[in-house]
Amino acid sequence: MATGSLARKLEDTAPAVAATSRREFSGGGGPPVRPNVPVLSNARLAVIMLLAAELMFFAGLIGAFLVFRLSAQVWPPPFQPRLPLGVTGVNTVILLVSALTVHWAVGAARAGAIAGTVRHLAWTALLGALFLVIQGYEWLRMIHFGLTTSSSVYGGLFYTLIGAHGVHVIGGLMWLAIVCWQSSRGRFTKKDFVGVQTPRMYWTFVVALWPVLYGLVYLY
Repeated sequence: MATGSLARKLEDTAPAVAATSRREFSGGGGPPVRPNVPVLSNARLAVIMLLAAELMFFAGLIGAFLVFRLSAQVWPPPFQPRLPLGVTGVNTVILLVSALTVHWAVGAARAGAIAGTVRHLAWTALLGALFLVIQGYEWLRMIHFGLTTSSSVYGGLFYTLIGAHGVHVIGGLMWLAIVCWQSSRGRFTKKDFVGVQTPRMYWTFVVALWPVLYGLVYLY
């Protein structure tokens, strides 16, 4: 009889114990504790830090250019070839269009459209490659006309500043090619497309930097 009574008491108190445990787990009877979701993913935060460093790097190069530019009585120096304004202006438009295509790639990735993501990433890479080809052709022409890194401070500053930007474009193209390949294999989904957002951040920086360089080096 005592054993049966004890069993019934345990059965009666079990729901209360379970309810108490649930209240303690949820924080004293309040709403369930939500996980602490970070505002930025680690990948995006890393790219922001990288771009901050790149911004300081180019700020130093632009500062050096302005020091020599403002101290020179005649700019460009005599007997130095003039920079191709028209062709480079068209090339600037090409690079600006690539900022739109990489933005559309992120939109397609957010919608889960794999084909659209691959297509827009490929167009971005093609436009960036075309920009480099045109730049390289113009560089060969200017070298042929006598503008080299050793011909004057003007030539040295030009190839250093514009060349540094070109190296960053090459790095961006490599990144875009890898992400395009990953996207074609279904690497990204509607819920996980940070891998497409990070190269867009980098490429947007590279594109936005170019009009500043074009205005300073070619037009100023």
